[in-house]
Parts: sequence; structure tokens; C-alpha cells
Amino acid sequence: MAQIDLDKVLDKAWADKDLPAVLDAPVSALKGVSDRQGALLEEAFGIKTVADLANLKYARWAQALAALAPAGK
Repeated sequence: MAQIDLDKVLDKAWADKDLPAVLDAPVSALKGVSDRQGALLEEAFGIKTVADLANLKYARWAQALAALAPAGK
């Protein structure tokens, strides 16, 4: 089972929310993502929520390619 420290990845306002609420949250709920950056993601890729970002095919492709790289690269 995967675990993550929500305080490290979520804005303070979202750290105490349950997973369904976080997945439905705007991408600006992620620590380090501004409202403006969220708007740009929506404009460029149609991403409105954290779940949309997680399911972005380009991010999945990049993760798959990175997983193929030798350790330490």
C-alpha cells in the first residue's frame, strides 16, 4: 500500500481533507502549484482537478519512461 505525507504535498487548507475531496480539488491544492499555474494547466490540457493531473497521459508516459532509466539517472 502506498503512503504519502500529505503535509508535504498539499497546501495547508487541504491537508486535513479526505482522499476523494483532494482528488476533486483544484491542482492548486498541491503544494507549490499556484492558482495561475492551475489556470495554465487547464488552458493547455483541460486539467481542473488533482485527479485530472494524475490521469494526464503525458505525465503517465513521462513516468513510464523515467521508470525505464537505469538507477541514478
